[in-house]
Amino acid sequence: MAKEENFDCEVRPTLRPDKVVKIGDGGFDQYIKTLGKTENTTITSYKELMEVMEKRVQFFVDNGCTITDHALDRVYFKKATEEEVDVIFKKALNQENLNQDEVEKYSTLTMVNLGKMYHKHGMVMQLHMSALRNNNSRMFRKLGPDIGFDSIDDGEIAQPLSRFLDLLDTEDKLPKTILYCLNPKDNEVLGTMLGNFQGGGIAGKIQFGSGWWFNDQKDGMERQMMALSQLGLISQFVGMLTDSRSFLSYTRHEYFRRILCNYIGGLVENGEYPADMEILGEIIENICYNNAKRYFK
Repeated sequence: MAKEENFDCEVRPTLRPDKVVKIGDGGFDQYIKTLGKTENTTITSYKELMEVMEKRVQFFVDNGCTITDHALDRVYFKKATEEEVDVIFKKALNQENLNQDEVEKYSTLTMVNLGKMYHKHGMVMQLHMSALRNNNSRMFRKLGPDIGFDSIDDGEIAQPLSRFLDLLDTEDKLPKTILYCLNPKDNEVLGTMLGNFQGGGIAGKIQFGSGWWFNDQKDGMERQMMALSQLGLISQFVGMLTDSRSFLSYTRHEYFRRILCNYIGGLVENGEYPADMEILGEIIENICYNNAKRYFK
């Protein structure tokens, strides 16, 4: 599609480096070997891993990538030196068991380093939080991961997420970021988190992402819109997204537009917003198209 001259839409890649971050998952050592081959090298240290990731990020940027995505099933923040993390990384390469403290230290530093790379290249960092995956051990052994036995986690995200964003912001290395929560209990957490880290001359730099996964249905979308409009600026919202792997999911944009118009229309009918069609039209058009066009450039 990207090479089709008569196709009007731009088709660009998105970077999803979850396997680099999830050091506690099985097969991590084999993945690092595969990753090294992409740059014709063998990765033997954490420093070398980050050097390879710099090159991979540059490769994606060179091919038109402006967006990254991370599945943070649990949000961690546990500071450690690069020397500490190098020891942890080498243990994982040797297939030694890691404790939870080591997993969190490695994940924290790696996410921080990747965030700095994204900022350098003007990329958007997406964080999808609080999925509880592969719950059914029997079916996991039979079919493998990501085949439908996932649900919503209820872990706390506010403090570790705040500290992660703050560290990057303190160093002026916080990229444009979109935050997605799978557990609707965190809608207000994210709705208030946005205002802590806006800036950089970018309208809506930190975004509360649209209802995701179990929440990308009418009720879930409306709850996300309500939290955002009450606690932030829905006028700066970049709107709906789809699963690029599933073309049928593109109909979500139509579904989203109907729900958005119904929500805004309800506010007008209740006397909570002026019935100014020019302003209303501009808000809707921006949320459905213009904001995203500006944000992801």
